[in-house]
Amino acid sequence: MVGGSGGALAHNAVGGPAARPLGQYSWAFFDWANQPYFTIVGSLIFGPYFATFFIADETRGQEILGYTLGLAGLVMALLSPVAGAISDAAGRRKPWMAGLSAVFVLAALAHWWAVPGAPDGIWHIALAVALANVTLEMAVVFNNSMLPTVAPANRLGFLSGFGYGIGYVGGIVALLLLQLAFFLPAEDLVPWPPLFGIGAEGHAADRLTGPFSAIWYLVFVLPMFLFTPDVPARAIGAGAAIREGLGRLWATLRKLRRYGNIVRFLIARMIFNDGLNAIFVFGPVYAAGLFGWKSGTLSVFGLLVLIFWAVGAFAGGVLDDRLGPKRTLYISLAALMAGSLLGLSLGRESILFGLAVPGVEPGRPLGSLPEQLFLFAGIIMGLGAGPAQSASRSLMARLAPDGMLTEFFGLYALSGKAAAFLAPVLIAVLTGIFDSLRPGLVVIIALLAIGLVLLLPVRIERADP
Repeated sequence: MVGGSGGALAHNAVGGPAARPLGQYSWAFFDWANQPYFTIVGSLIFGPYFATFFIADETRGQEILGYTLGLAGLVMALLSPVAGAISDAAGRRKPWMAGLSAVFVLAALAHWWAVPGAPDGIWHIALAVALANVTLEMAVVFNNSMLPTVAPANRLGFLSGFGYGIGYVGGIVALLLLQLAFFLPAEDLVPWPPLFGIGAEGHAADRLTGPFSAIWYLVFVLPMFLFTPDVPARAIGAGAAIREGLGRLWATLRKLRRYGNIVRFLIARMIFNDGLNAIFVFGPVYAAGLFGWKSGTLSVFGLLVLIFWAVGAFAGGVLDDRLGPKRTLYISLAALMAGSLLGLSLGRESILFGLAVPGVEPGRPLGSLPEQLFLFAGIIMGLGAGPAQSASRSLMARLAPDGMLTEFFGLYALSGKAAAFLAPVLIAVLTGIFDSLRPGLVVIIALLAIGLVLLLPVRIERADP
């Protein structure tokens, strides 16, 4: 067990003393660095733009986006546990993160070339989107695996929640900057012109989100590299590390029955996390298609929801340390299902599965009752999303065996991505079959419910190596 009791618990992390406060908070600041890509590019702006304007057919666009992210999830599922096992064998995590970060930045910069009506560029941009998602998600794997070596056991929940919370705050700040400089001026919602003339023409502001996120990441990832201590490197060559890492992974997979409690958690997370990721990606796509929202309205919606995501993440960290990660997850998943069900019940001119109301009025963003209820649904889901992410991460940090942290966080990433193709592909298939956006939310609710049920038998105890 980590740390023993009393004063040791307050100062020890896995493998030795906990990092100083600067190192702990710099670790959490990695979420500030990466969150703008996930929220602005992957969820609120570029994803809906990709589906509705770049592809120019929201139904076909959602289908292509689903297959693109499904491919990225499959690649991530195959690579993350392998890379984690090799990293555990070699020792250090930061060199892996540096290489992955370089590829991510290049792929995110390539989003700028997603010019509308470029038929020969669709699959090039889809590849850039998939590559950016894979490399950034794998960098998150290595950062997550550092948590139990950086923080003492009695601060795991707090620091995990703080990381997600500060990440959402970073998303809010980044989105505000983009709104004031580009999106709102492009829709004549403020009295000043777009910065550098980058506005609505050619959807330049939408395409700028990729390069903006890349530059943001480059700047704000530095504290983690500079101030968060890495585990010591082992005196082992690259070839030997690869051989040993693959051998350890194979040995772990062969004896997974010894880690049945962790396996139960990972299977549960595999299911509910797929639903959670689908909310981030397809919720704004659904809103853009249903209500005809443009980037300015989507960014206002995203800003309001992000505030509650941040509140939920900070509150989730406190709940985690007081109620435990499992109870925190129960509350979070219930909120996510409730918000998704409310969103599913809405139409352009109806609420609660068919009750007719006045529809969207031109020139009045968020002016109709269905739009306002969709915003409320987003707030409910935001309050549930942050705690679901932070409590999952802190629960994994409590379960993983000493000396096998990155390997098990690789499996943790695998659990988040092994079925990552499932929700996007199901949504893509059902969207194509029914020629409707609504079946996507049915998939999300089902995955969240199944994951919650599978979580029930999981025990909170660290496994022996």
